[in-house]
Amino acid sequence: MKKSILALIFFTLFVIWSKEANAYSLIGRLGMGTSNQFIHDLPAISVKVQRSRNTAFGALMAMEANSDSTDYGFGVKLYRIIYDEPQLNFYAGGLLALISANEESGFQFDATFGTEFHLQGIESIGFSFEYGISLNKYDGATTFETAGYNLVKAAIHFYL
Repeated sequence: MKKSILALIFFTLFVIWSKEANAYSLIGRLGMGTSNQFIHDLPAISVKVQRSRNTAFGALMAMEANSDSTDYGFGVKLYRIIYDEPQLNFYAGGLLALISANEESGFQFDATFGTEFHLQGIESIGFSFEYGISLNKYDGATTFETAGYNLVKAAIHFYL
């Protein structure tokens, strides 16, 4: 467990001190869309705002309520753009989330690398995929695992 925490700290320091990148110009634009990154597979509403040429912030919110239980997930994301091309940004990201399902609550921490790309002519839509590691405590167990999120699971954003 100590090695995994050291790996997460190293990854975080790498993201903080990465070189500045010249990413596709989404500065100040609000991206709204969907993501399915929570470990309990609730589809989430996702928002993302790029604050500078190399930093973006995001949030995820998912909820399902019925007469038996209320399941939810709330998370925040930090993106650090490492490399860019005209229609593609390569980034490092971190997700910190609180989750609850079936009256069990816990947390999720993901440290990932990912890519967001835009098709030429429709630059307002961004498609993402991510891979990395996940540390979570949920359903009575603490788990350290690899993570891989495809185009639909990672995020699809429409930028206003």
